[in-house]
Amino acid sequence: MPCHLVAVGFDANDPARLARFWAEALGWTLDDTDADEITLRPSDGTPPEIVFQRVPEQKADQNPIHFDLTTASLDDQRDSEARLLALGAQPVDIGQTAADLHIVLADPEGNEFCLIEPQNRFLAGAPRLGSITCNGPPRVGYFWSAALDWPLVWDQDDETAIRAPDGTGPFVTWGPPVSHKTHKNRLHLDIAPPADGHQQAEVERLIALGARRIDIGQGDVTWVVMADPDGNEFCVLTPR
Repeated sequence: MPCHLVAVGFDANDPARLARFWAEALGWTLDDTDADEITLRPSDGTPPEIVFQRVPEQKADQNPIHFDLTTASLDDQRDSEARLLALGAQPVDIGQTAADLHIVLADPEGNEFCLIEPQNRFLAGAPRLGSITCNGPPRVGYFWSAALDWPLVWDQDDETAIRAPDGTGPFVTWGPPVSHKTHKNRLHLDIAPPADGHQQAEVERLIALGARRIDIGQGDVTWVVMADPDGNEFCVLTPR
């Protein structure tokens, strides 16, 4: 059976601080039992979790993966902006114009994210974490649709999107690159076979779909580090 999406891995120089910020931004539950790896669990119980992992490297470029947060009204969008700025966010300019209705911010470590306008029809009805938004051509969306066995819910204008078959949780979307990838992504997807599945069999299936195994210095670990057809890192965990 195909893998399921378990978590978004999130590199952090200070996992505790960054996790607290995102717990407030999303209204999720914070599990801070390990100072070097802290998990946020969705308030509605649907995957994925977010796992903040300590790394020494500083953020270098605009992230090719970011979060889009939904808002319920214009007042909610403005109030969310003010609250997140007070928590340590900063406004950033990534080329948006005055005509754009979304608000672009960066978290305390400079990771970009968007507060989406309530008029956005595509994300209507989505949870607070409305989309895990990625750079990538359509073939990357096709790969992930097959990797997770999630249906394509959008496929036009060089943009693709998938969502869990039961219609819960965030969308995962891909669109034209905004920058050239030069470093390991600070956000990546963690996937796993079901409890009765086999990690190696899934790795081989993903390779057949266009992924490849890579070495990022992970050493002897239980998970397998891979890259999708556009070079974005992801991890295949043990069955669960």
